[in-house]
Amino acid sequence: MNFGSLAESIGQFVEKTHLVEQIKAVDIVGLSTNPWFLVPSIALVGYLLYKQAFRDLTILAALFAAWWASGTPYMQTLVVNGELQINKILPVLFGGAALLGLIIYLLLGRSD
Repeated sequence: MNFGSLAESIGQFVEKTHLVEQIKAVDIVGLSTNPWFLVPSIALVGYLLYKQAFRDLTILAALFAAWWASGTPYMQTLVVNGELQINKILPVLFGGAALLGLIIYLLLGRSD
């Protein structure tokens, strides 16, 4: 199995399950008040605090912050009339690179 066929099968899976539409349709307020989401989330954060896994907490917070930032009005105006706004995409690009660099540093850096 080569990479092209693997990527194609993943793309077909994402299309078939309508994953992108489901992620866009997430109700943040409803999700944050849903006990089926809230209890495991609090338990995970509590467990990570108990284990003093601040690196993992930082990575988790960074991923939630990126997810939150993807839904802001600023992100909705990156593409206007089918054209990418280069003056707006550069801060997003550099912010994403910095966040990725932080996560890589936390995962691969020394833990002294």
